[in-house]
Amino acid sequence: MSSTADCLQTIADYGLRSIGIGERLLPRSDFTLCQQVTLIGSGMIWNLYFGVLALAAGFVLANALALAKASPRPWLRRPAEGFIFVFRGSPLFIQFFLAYSALVLLPRDGLSLFGLTLPTGWMARAWAGALLVLTLNTAAYSAEIFHGALKNLPKGDLEAADAFGLTGWARFRRITWPTMMRLAWPAYTNEAIFLFHATTLVFFSGFPAFRQEGDSLYYARYLADKTFNPFVAYPIAAGYFVLLTLCLIWLFGAINQRLNRHLPQPVRRLRYRPKLIR
Repeated sequence: MSSTADCLQTIADYGLRSIGIGERLLPRSDFTLCQQVTLIGSGMIWNLYFGVLALAAGFVLANALALAKASPRPWLRRPAEGFIFVFRGSPLFIQFFLAYSALVLLPRDGLSLFGLTLPTGWMARAWAGALLVLTLNTAAYSAEIFHGALKNLPKGDLEAADAFGLTGWARFRRITWPTMMRLAWPAYTNEAIFLFHATTLVFFSGFPAFRQEGDSLYYARYLADKTFNPFVAYPIAAGYFVLLTLCLIWLFGAINQRLNRHLPQPVRRLRYRPKLIR
């Protein structure tokens, strides 16, 4: 009972430490398994923050880039192709490094624009700068996935839309975009998983954590250094990401079923198959 009470107190003290709630000082010695699980789990809040917001913003931007790349107008197509090529062709870690190096060069007093002073210091923080890099990176990869799906739309669907007189926005909303999503969703699911895994690179980038309120890898590194045992903290962090991946697979699988709800589903019949040979 005493160990359970101590673990509950540890969760209360450090469960939300990564967002500035709870105990400010990190434990220095006598690390328990509950402390390690709690601290690394607290850091997962930031990994979820980066992943969810980058995925949402990147999804919108990726749709726009895919349509621009498929456009016959060169002034739309070429910038989209250049953006996608640059962010897909360069390593994410270098993108973090270049973005941080550029953002720290902005005036600390802010930029003067039309008589107003816009603060710029916040852009060099991890919560803003790293999020921007992740958004642009996933937008480039997702745009290529969506563009491939857009180029492979079934001709029968487009001919059916023409037969019903659907044109312009109505055709895109009811035929083109849903079919594009249906074709692209399996590959986009993998991109979403890779994005959440890539949030661990924020720790290695130059973007600083605010008041030691870091992500899961920040706490895993701290605990591994203090205990001189990387075989506890890092597997705990990996376990959190495995659980996160399972949740993403379930969520995106449910969305995929929703996108394909109009298609005939295979009938699953229960069959009794006795195991005669072990």
